Amino acid sequence: MQTPSGKTFVRTLVTSALPYANGDIHLGHLAGAYLPADIFVRYLRLRGEPVLFICGTDEYGVPITLAAEKLGITPKELVDRNYASISSSFAAFGISFDNFSQTSRPVHTETSQEFFLDLHRRDLLVQKTTKQFFSPSQQRFLADRYIEGTCPKCGSTGARGDQCEACGTSLDPTELIEPRNVLDSSPLELRDTTHWFLPLGRWQERLETWLAGHPEWKDNVRQYCRGWFADGLDDRAVTRDLGWGVPVPLADHEGKVFYVWFEAPIGYISATREWAAAQGDAECWRTWWQDPSTRLVHFIGKDNIFFHALMFPAMLMVNSQDWVLPDDVPANEFLNLEGRKLSTSRGFAVWLPEYLETFTPDPLRYTLARNLPETRDMNFTWEGFQARNNNELGNNFGNLINRVLTFIHKYFDGRVPQWSEAALTDLDRQALQDVESDLANWAAALERFSVKDALEAAFHAGQVGNRYFDESAPFRSRKDDLVRCEQSLGVAVQIIRHLAVMLAPVVPFAMEKVWAWLGLETPLWRGGWAEASRPVPAGRQLGRPEILFPRLEDEVIAREVERLRKLIGD
Repeated sequence: MQTPSGKTFVRTLVTSALPYANGDIHLGHLAGAYLPADIFVRYLRLRGEPVLFICGTDEYGVPITLAAEKLGITPKELVDRNYASISSSFAAFGISFDNFSQTSRPVHTETSQEFFLDLHRRDLLVQKTTKQFFSPSQQRFLADRYIEGTCPKCGSTGARGDQCEACGTSLDPTELIEPRNVLDSSPLELRDTTHWFLPLGRWQERLETWLAGHPEWKDNVRQYCRGWFADGLDDRAVTRDLGWGVPVPLADHEGKVFYVWFEAPIGYISATREWAAAQGDAECWRTWWQDPSTRLVHFIGKDNIFFHALMFPAMLMVNSQDWVLPDDVPANEFLNLEGRKLSTSRGFAVWLPEYLETFTPDPLRYTLARNLPETRDMNFTWEGFQARNNNELGNNFGNLINRVLTFIHKYFDGRVPQWSEAALTDLDRQALQDVESDLANWAAALERFSVKDALEAAFHAGQVGNRYFDESAPFRSRKDDLVRCEQSLGVAVQIIRHLAVMLAPVVPFAMEKVWAWLGLETPLWRGGWAEASRPVPAGRQLGRPEILFPRLEDEVIAREVERLRKLIGD
């Protein structure tokens, strides 16, 4: 396939940013990295394109250890618990990963250590000695979130080593007045510690040249990278003093692990290796990561641009093996909730497990897809969710599908009536041409990662279908022109076939039902796009329809709105 970059690829490897395993998934996560990736992957599967969708939980770092210590369990127990919740939520929501792994698994330890040793052996890393707080009571170096003291800016007590919550100032632990251990309030000592750094500045020119070769990337990604280039890339720490992480595989480095930013992106590679082993071909992962005919696409939120558009590409560039570099990094902006920023610390969010206890996946997938923060921050409201479900999914798409199939079952024994392309009227031909044009616009939009434009095309096709049904009026012609009635119903079935293709990546659960009702021969996710060019023949038995998108009543939505209002004290 040829991509917006002008290159031609044989296969596509898609990744979504690894969700951090310290809690559940919320709407902001879905809109940023997971739903748009899943829609794109499902589109490629419809086209019959070879595609692999890889992800997994990011499980190391200080927030994990702090949360585990508060709960009185081990970090591994915590991440395994959260992995189970996250993976089951994704599956229930229809995020169709080919493999969803964990960075705490042995294959990831092996892969990231190999990556580090490759750089270390060729003297590409820089070693530096810095000052870090040490806890005599616990006999260990402490990361910034384990340290608290008095803020040097506002004088508030209880400021953490990375930020003062009272005034919002970003801090370095060494700036705190009377720093102490968060866990036992014991005093701390500054001691020397030695670590390895990745000298990004050495490869800035190479990165700039590479980025210049991708003018088709989103403007927010390119501008963000240019800002870093203007300031000059600095050395970035690869290792840190912590007990929970991938151990540094060098002698005399006990208690040192990799920084999450270094090893987490390598998780895409280790998860692919894990997938390959499960296929019975342990080396086939190399085709997806080292064959230049593979296209690599990273779906992320804007807070991960640095790591996926600069850090990870640099790591891949300077490794001794030839790695596929990202062909695109379509980063989304942030999603707000009811006009406010999401706040996980205050619980001001719509959590996916809670959502799935009350609602089905498709309405949320559709609402978020129509409102993705592709170029600017967007807002989710429960009233908007209700309107999208009732007015668009229900009244536009669901209404057309239901009225056509129900009519055929009532008057034609559930079989596609006699119709032919040779007998098309101007009205028939115009409706089909309009929908086929919408299908082409839909595909073009997804090729450039514009889900919102794609759905606008699908919505228009639904409007065309409803207008055609009203204007062709089979409910009238059935009485005085049966031939015309059958022809118009046959055309309406073809419109539904096109709609099923366009909606399938967004509302897969509903469209899998429609696909079955139409009796389409090609499996939906194995090249179902081909069915868009093959008319549904007369005489085919159709499945009996059901309500695809039940109405959401005001009282159900009011409960969700009230729950959020209580959280913010309104």
